[in-house]
Amino acid sequence: MTVLETDRLLLRRFTASPGESEFVLRLLNEPSYLQNIGDKGVRTLEQASTYLLEGPIKSYHLHGHGLYLVVLKDSLQPVGICGLLKRDQFPDADLGYAFLPEFWSLGFAYESASAVVDFGQRSLKLPKIIALVAPANSPSIKLLRKLGFTYSEQVRMEPSGSNAAVYELLS
Repeated sequence: MTVLETDRLLLRRFTASPGESEFVLRLLNEPSYLQNIGDKGVRTLEQASTYLLEGPIKSYHLHGHGLYLVVLKDSLQPVGICGLLKRDQFPDADLGYAFLPEFWSLGFAYESASAVVDFGQRSLKLPKIIALVAPANSPSIKLLRKLGFTYSEQVRMEPSGSNAAVYELLS
C-alpha cells in the first residue's frame, strides 16, 4: 500500500514478502547501518521477516505510522527505508531513514524525509517530530538541519547504551 509519493519515489507499507525481507536483511547489515543506527541482530531471511512483522508492520497497526519501504517510482527498485517510529523512551514520533550506499547523495533521503515530515505534521497532526542521530554522523545531521530540525540534547539510548543526539522539529 503506497502511503506517500514524491516526484521520484514511492513510500509504501512493508508486507514482509520474501523480496522485502531480502532487502531489509541487506540494509540492516550494511556497515553504515551498523555503525550509525545499530545492530538489530538480523542475520537470516526469517529474522528479517520477523523484524518487519514486529517492527514496521506492528507499528502501522499500533500508531498509524512506521518505517516505509522507499522504492524508485519508475522501476519499483527498493532503495531505502523512511518513516516515523514511536519509541517507548520518547513521547514524540521519531523520523528514521536509511538507504543503501549506492543510493546516497542522490537526494532520496531528503525527498522521502520531507514527505514523511509533511505527512506527520499535516495528516497525523504531530506537534513535534524528533530525530535521533549518532553524534558523528555529519551527513545525517546536515540533512536534519536542511529539513528544519534543531539540536535539542544528547541522550543515552536504551538498551544499547550508545549516545544519540536528539534533534527536534516543531509544527
